[in-house]
Amino acid sequence: MTVRALRLSDRDDVAVLIDAAAPGDSVLGITAREAMPGGHKMALHPLAAGTVVRKYGYPIGITTRDVVAGEHVHSHNLALPEHRLAEAIAGLPHARATAPDGATFEGYLRADGGVGTRNAIGIIASVNCSSTVVRRIARGFEDRLPAEIDAVAPFTHSSGCGMSRSGEGFETLERTLTGYARHPNFGGVLLVGLGCEVAQIDDMLARHDLSPGLRLRTLTIQEAGGTAEAIAQGSAIVAELIEEASVDRRTTRSASDLVLGLQCGGSDGWSGVTANPALGAAADLLVAEGGTAILSETPEIYGAEHLLLARAASPEVAAQLSERIAWWEDYATRHGASLDNNPSPGNKAGGLTTIYEKSLGAIAKAGTAPLADVLLYAEQHKRRGLVFMDSPGYDPCSATGQIATGANLLAFTTGRGSVFGAQPTPCLKLASNPVLARSMANDIDVDCSLILDGATPKEIGQVVYQTMLETASGKQTKSEGLGVGDFEFVPWQLGAWM
Repeated sequence: MTVRALRLSDRDDVAVLIDAAAPGDSVLGITAREAMPGGHKMALHPLAAGTVVRKYGYPIGITTRDVVAGEHVHSHNLALPEHRLAEAIAGLPHARATAPDGATFEGYLRADGGVGTRNAIGIIASVNCSSTVVRRIARGFEDRLPAEIDAVAPFTHSSGCGMSRSGEGFETLERTLTGYARHPNFGGVLLVGLGCEVAQIDDMLARHDLSPGLRLRTLTIQEAGGTAEAIAQGSAIVAELIEEASVDRRTTRSASDLVLGLQCGGSDGWSGVTANPALGAAADLLVAEGGTAILSETPEIYGAEHLLLARAASPEVAAQLSERIAWWEDYATRHGASLDNNPSPGNKAGGLTTIYEKSLGAIAKAGTAPLADVLLYAEQHKRRGLVFMDSPGYDPCSATGQIATGANLLAFTTGRGSVFGAQPTPCLKLASNPVLARSMANDIDVDCSLILDGATPKEIGQVVYQTMLETASGKQTKSEGLGVGDFEFVPWQLGAWM
């Protein structure tokens, strides 16, 4: 039997199976030596122990023993070396000189110049102690929202006190909370604290150039007189915010006002072949229009960061990215971990073997544009184009940082099947393979697996881009329709807890 497979580059030592193979099947003219699932790798020629193995044209690991042609290549015979793999990259393609086509969407222009894709009300806890009050206030509006308001969304977390008032942990939390407080997808925001916590609301707002006003309100439980009183007062404030935001209307905006967060989770062997390159093509279209695309998840570019370094717009940008990589190497070492622990059991079951392989596929989400800037987690973006924001590889945490940075739209590729959604930013989910697209159809917005049947990433990228514009204009994503997003606020917790 002949089994379909892809050789992604003429430099590759392995083919990626489209369909499962059985012993004796013919794969690109080579006899399969054993059973292999679809999405996994098969050796195209003999590989001696210690051989560098390439996929996508780049190294993904080194064989730990001799491998014969037609053999399954995975964790049992492929690993990372003790030293980093590296090779010189010359002539790496940058974004093609694509003329903007004048793409537009219908968005909400805010007083500070930001543009929203949704008109929601946010209720944000400054500290874990105010979480119950925040959720009780939001619960009271679940069934009585006017059509002009997309959601009343609660944002709670497990931090805000028991921490130092300076340093990485405190600064990261403040950037996250204030990033949400100024997010253009909110027509109004209420910040709720206890009153005696480390993360004092007034001080935090002042440090980040925010001031309470008609659309940004504050409340502390202690000053309100207790839990019940805070819920009552907070509910009255939210009712006022709803009344204010209900007058907001969408107007035609340039696609350059879109800030797209690029995410992947539950990746499989097809993610780097179909969904990620398609999203990269869509990101290129957005950047050509003058918009912004944010790549994150620093551990998931590890081993392939040289591809981004080669695209840095300046030596300073390259140095900033190298600094973040070095920080993660030190962070992993201090905690007795390895960055190659990152591919999850689901990733490996789907055919991904090493972090290098996963990273090469993950970077495909970023398209081909020059790297314009590197940001700390939840730092406000200043430059348009392709931007990198430092974050863990944990999807909810990474997406939370991107939203705080200003992402008014998310696109999330998945191969194993993610059910992620986030308030207040709509999240499109892109399937990498047809089985997932069928089996989880109620969670998937775009099926990118048509690339396996001959469509090009550029063609599917155009479909993704058009879906992005429709979503930014108000079309609900599958996760929004399911009501997903209230529990996906996960700020990155750093520093000492005391």
